[in-house]
Amino acid sequence: MSERKPWAFYGRRLELKQLQRILERKRWFFLQISGRRRIGKTALIQQALKAVGVTKTLYIQIPDSDSAGVVAACNGYLETFGLAQRITSLAELAALVGQLATQGYVIALDEFQYFHRKHLFDFCSLLQAEVDRLGAQAQNVQGGLIVLGSLHAEMAALLEDRSAPLFNRLTDVLQLDHMDTASVLEMLRTHADDDPYRLLFFWNLFEGVPKFYRDAYEQGVMDADRRSVLERLFFASSSPLRNEADNWFLRELRGRYDMLLQYLAAHPGCTNAEIEAELTQLSGPGEGKQVGGHLKILAGRYRMIERRLPILAPARARSGRYYIRDNFLRAWLFALQRPVSAVAFRPLSELIQQADDRLQETEGHALEALVAQLYEERSRQGLGDFALTQRINGYWDRSDVEIDLVAIDENNRRIRFGSCKRNPQRLMASLPNLRQYAQRFLDTHRHLSHWQIEYVAIAPSISPTLRRQLQQQQAIPQDLPQLIQGLNA
Repeated sequence: MSERKPWAFYGRRLELKQLQRILERKRWFFLQISGRRRIGKTALIQQALKAVGVTKTLYIQIPDSDSAGVVAACNGYLETFGLAQRITSLAELAALVGQLATQGYVIALDEFQYFHRKHLFDFCSLLQAEVDRLGAQAQNVQGGLIVLGSLHAEMAALLEDRSAPLFNRLTDVLQLDHMDTASVLEMLRTHADDDPYRLLFFWNLFEGVPKFYRDAYEQGVMDADRRSVLERLFFASSSPLRNEADNWFLRELRGRYDMLLQYLAAHPGCTNAEIEAELTQLSGPGEGKQVGGHLKILAGRYRMIERRLPILAPARARSGRYYIRDNFLRAWLFALQRPVSAVAFRPLSELIQQADDRLQETEGHALEALVAQLYEERSRQGLGDFALTQRINGYWDRSDVEIDLVAIDENNRRIRFGSCKRNPQRLMASLPNLRQYAQRFLDTHRHLSHWQIEYVAIAPSISPTLRRQLQQQQAIPQDLPQLIQGLNA
C-alpha cells in the first residue's frame, strides 16, 4: 500500500495573497473576514501568518455567553498562547487589544458577531477608542486586529451601520465563499480521483467547504465507496459530522423555522405561495401568515436561503423561487438527519441505504448547480467554447416551462439551453421538451430569436454510444470529465 499523501492547504490563492499583502505592510490594520462556519477563515489566517513569518499572535474565539463567560474564555486563550496578561472585564479586553497591537501582535477575535448581543455591545465602544488611537499612529504600529464572523447581518450591524461605534474603522475586508470547483478537484485528485460520480457525491454533500473534505481525509474515506463515507462521517459514534448541522446551523435558530427549512430541503425551488400553503396545512393559518417574515430572516440574517429569479427576469419579478443556499444543510435536512437520529433503533445498513437513496435524489438538483459553476469557472479561465457574459441560470414561468440551464454569450450572439440529468439514460427523452420550452422562452424574448441557438445534454458521464445518439439529435453532449478538463485552482 502506497503511503498516504499529507493534507495541504488547498485553494484560496487570491485571498491568501491579499492577506499576505496586508500583513506585509507592517502597519496597523483592522481587518474583517466573513464567511460561513467551517469555510476556512482561521486556516487562511494561519497560512498567511506562516508565509509572512509573523510569530506574535493571539487567537480568541468569543463564546455565545455573558461578559463573565467572555472574560473567562479570553483568559483561557491568553494562557494557551503563553501570554502573562489576564483580564477581568470587557474594558480590559479592549485595552489589551490596543496594548498587544502596539507590541506588534496580530490579534484575531473569532465569532465577533456575538458582540452584537445587548449584554456585550458596550465592548464595541470600548474597542472604538483603541482602534482610533491605533489608527492615529498607524505608521508606528506593526500589529493589527482581525475580526471574524459567520452571521452576515450581525457583522454588518457592528461594522457597517452608520450608528455603530466601529463604523468606517475597518482598513480591509475579506469575504470567503465556498472554494471553487477547481480547488475541490485538486483535493480529490490528490487523495482519491476525479471520478465524475465521486465529484458529484462529495460536492452535493460539502460543496466548497474545506473542513469537511479534511474530515473525510482524517477518517480515511476520501477514496472510499459512498456507504463507507456516510458511515464514517455521519453514522459512527465518533463521526465528526454527526452533530455538525445542529451545532453550527440549526442551533442559531433556537428551534424556530424548522418546518420551513425541512420543506425547502425537500422541495428546492418552491415559491412563497407553496411554502405558505404547506405551513398553513401543517400548523394552521397563523403559521402561514408568518412565512414572509421567516423567509426574510433566514435569507438576510442567517443567509441560509436565497431567492432566485429566472434568467433575464427583472429584479422585481414575482416568479422567484426559494432554495437552501448551503449544500451540506440541504443534504442533512433532506437525507441524513432522520436516519442518523434513528441509529440506536434501526439496523445500520438500512439507515445508510435510506440516506444514500435520498442523497441521490438531491444530486439531480446539485448537478445543475455544479454545471453552472463549472461553466462560469471555465469562462473565467478562458476554457472551452462558450464565453459567458452573465451568470448562468435556469428559466421557468407559470405555464410549466422548465429549462435547467440557460447560458448567454452576448458578444457572439449565442444562447445555449441545457438539460441536466444525473441518469444519462434520461437525456434522450428530455430533448423534445427542452426544444419546446426553449422556443417558448424565445417567443417571450424575441430579441434573442435570431441568435445562434444551441442545445446541450449534460450528465455526470456519457457513453460513446449515447454521445453519438445525442449528436444525431443535434444536441451537444457534455459530461463532467469534459467540463473539468483543464481547470486550474
